[in-house]
Amino acid sequence: MPILPYPLDAVICDMDGLLLDTESAHWDTMREAAAELGYELPDWLFLETVGVHRPQNRVTLREHYGPEFPLDLFYERSDARFEEILSRGAPLRPGLDRLLATLDALRVKRAVVTSTASPWAEERLRAAGIFDRFDIVVTLSDVARPKPAPDPYLTAAERLGVRPDRCVAFEDSHNGVRAAASAGMVTIMIPDLLPPTEETRRLAAATLRSLDDAAELIDRELGQRRRP
Repeated sequence: MPILPYPLDAVICDMDGLLLDTESAHWDTMREAAAELGYELPDWLFLETVGVHRPQNRVTLREHYGPEFPLDLFYERSDARFEEILSRGAPLRPGLDRLLATLDALRVKRAVVTSTASPWAEERLRAAGIFDRFDIVVTLSDVARPKPAPDPYLTAAERLGVRPDRCVAFEDSHNGVRAAASAGMVTIMIPDLLPPTEETRRLAAATLRSLDDAAELIDRELGQRRRP
């Protein structure tokens, strides 16, 4: 049974952990910054921040460490390390080149929807050499309610001039899956650090292993329909 909508008007992708292999770098830099300040960053605590916007993560860290935790200094140090890594170009997730080539061949619109604020989101995409491969970028700065609210995905659909139910959203995080599904999009999870849960399996139309699998799915379901 087909998974994708037909016609498919747009493909909308998360950025960190989906397009760019950045989550492990986030993990390392946050752990190092915490250690410098005399704190330990447990793995479970970091995973709670994945796919969540910075203001909420500040609340999460403050609740865990207490009011004496130097939160601003922590982020100053971790951000500096992270941006140094990204200045050399964030590595692309496996299969991205194939996915973009497939979308080019089928002339499908595409967007990035991210919980990273502007201008950092655009800078990361440019450093990775893929900014111009997308029609639009919707960042944390563009919406009043970030993921898991549907606003980022609805904003992307509106700017692309397409119906949400004719879009496919690729996400790696639980909050991202919640946002895309609540926007009425066909949602596909491609896990990175966070494994799928019973909730994400219920909300997502499919869970794939990689962007290679995503490209194969699109070509199989849509490419064959468009070929004479």
